[in-house]
Amino acid sequence: MNRRPGLSARLKLTLSYAGFLLLVGALLLAVVWVFLLRYVPDGTTPGGPQGFRHGGPPPLVSPDRSALQRAFVPRAAQAMTVLLLFGLLGGWLLAGRMLAPLRRIADAARLAADGSLSHRIRMEGPSDEFRELADVFDNMLEQLQSHVAEQQRFAANASHELRTPLAISRTLLDVARNDPAGDQEELIERLHIVNTRAIDLIEALLLLSRGDRRSFAREPVDLSLLAEEAAETLLPLAEQRRIALDVTGETTQTVGSAELLLRVVTNLVQNAIVHNLPVRGTVTVHTESQPHASVLRVENTGYPIPPDLIPTLTEPFQRGTQRIRIDEHAGVGLGLAIVHSIVRAHDGTLDLTPRPAGGLLVTIRLPHPPQGPLPPRVR
Repeated sequence: MNRRPGLSARLKLTLSYAGFLLLVGALLLAVVWVFLLRYVPDGTTPGGPQGFRHGGPPPLVSPDRSALQRAFVPRAAQAMTVLLLFGLLGGWLLAGRMLAPLRRIADAARLAADGSLSHRIRMEGPSDEFRELADVFDNMLEQLQSHVAEQQRFAANASHELRTPLAISRTLLDVARNDPAGDQEELIERLHIVNTRAIDLIEALLLLSRGDRRSFAREPVDLSLLAEEAAETLLPLAEQRRIALDVTGETTQTVGSAELLLRVVTNLVQNAIVHNLPVRGTVTVHTESQPHASVLRVENTGYPIPPDLIPTLTEPFQRGTQRIRIDEHAGVGLGLAIVHSIVRAHDGTLDLTPRPAGGLLVTIRLPHPPQGPLPPRVR
C-alpha cells in the first residue's frame, strides 16, 4: 500500500516528551506568576525615603513587580530552552530504547515476508507488551513454518501419487501401440483400473481440501444413523474378509455436514476391516452421547501397532506400511488424513489408541447441537 511520507514513531515520541516537559515548565511559571508575582506591589512604597532624610535608618530595599519581572523573565526563558533541549535529547534516547523491541519484531516480519520463516525473535527480559507481542509472533512463525512444510510435503506426495497412474497409463498405451495384436480387453481393463484409481485420488484430494476450508453447510446429524449406513455399505467387504461387523449405541446428535461425517465413518470402518486379522476379526462401531460431546468409537482387532506409528497415521499419504493387512488394498493413503481434516473442521477431536491385544481404537468427539428441537433428518 502506497502511503504518504510521515513522521516516524520515534520522532513523534520525542516531540511528545519535549512538549510535555515544556507544558510542565509553563505550568510552573504560571503558578509562580499567579500565586507570587501578582501580589508584589508595583512602584515605590510611600514613606520609605522620608525616614531616611530625617536621620533614621536606611529603608530596606524591596524590589517591585516590574523589577522582579525583568529579573525573572530572562531566567525563565533560559530554563524553558534547557527544558526543550533536554526533552528533545532525552526523548530521542528514551524513544529509541522503548522502540528497540518493535524494530526487532519489524525486522523479523520483514524476513518472514521475504520467505525466511526459520528466524525467531526470542526476545529476552521480563514480560511486557512488546515481549508478549514477540512471543506471539514467534509462535505464529513456528505454526506458519510447520504449515508451509506440511503443504510442501503434501504437494510433493500428491504430485507423485498423481504421476504414478498417468505413467502406468502411458506405459500401457505404448505397449498397445507397439503390439497391435495384443489383448485389447485386458488393456482396457487395466486402463480402467488405473483410471479409477486416479479419479479416487483426485476426489480424495478435493474432499481433503474441502474439509480444511470448512466450506460446508451445517445441519443436525445423527451419528448412529451414519454408523448404520456405513456398516450396511461395507457389510459385503466385511463378509468377504470374514470380519464380524457390529454397530451398537444410542441416538447421538451433532451438527455438521452429513455427507462429510458419513465419509468419516465410512473411512474408519473400511480401515478397520482392511487392517484386521486374516480370520475371525471383529469391528465394533459404537455411538453414545456424553455430557460434553457426541462420541463415535470404531474398534477393531488386528496385529499390534507400534506406538511410534500412531502419530503418523493421520498424515497424508501415510498408508501405515508397518500395519499388517490381509491383502493388498488399493487405497490412496488419505483415509485417516481425510478423517482428521473433517473432524477438525467440525471442531471435534480424533484420538487413536492401539489396543493391547492388537488392533486400533479410534474415538471421535464432536460438539453437541445447540439447544432446541432438532428437525428430523431425512435419510
